[in-house]
Amino acid sequence: MPAPKSPEFRRRALDLVDQGEPVAATARNLGISESCLRRWMAQAEVDSGQREGLTSAEKRELVELRRKNRVLETEIEILKRASAYFARENVLPE
Repeated sequence: MPAPKSPEFRRRALDLVDQGEPVAATARNLGISESCLRRWMAQAEVDSGQREGLTSAEKRELVELRRKNRVLETEIEILKRASAYFARENVLPE
């Protein structure tokens, strides 16, 4: 998977399309796929409120919350196992 492009690069690509450059030609000149540029265009429309969907900030927040949720679920599982171990051995920490 190629490295993600910077926000400035994306903004310049979208500006070129907004100025009337064809999407296919812009993508080819910038070395990205046409579908990638179209996804950026769609996300820009969502971020500006022209289209329904999750904004970039909401997507970042969702990723962060899912990551935190995974960590918490792992911690809960560890505590359950420790509790079961101590209950089975009847050895409680002092």
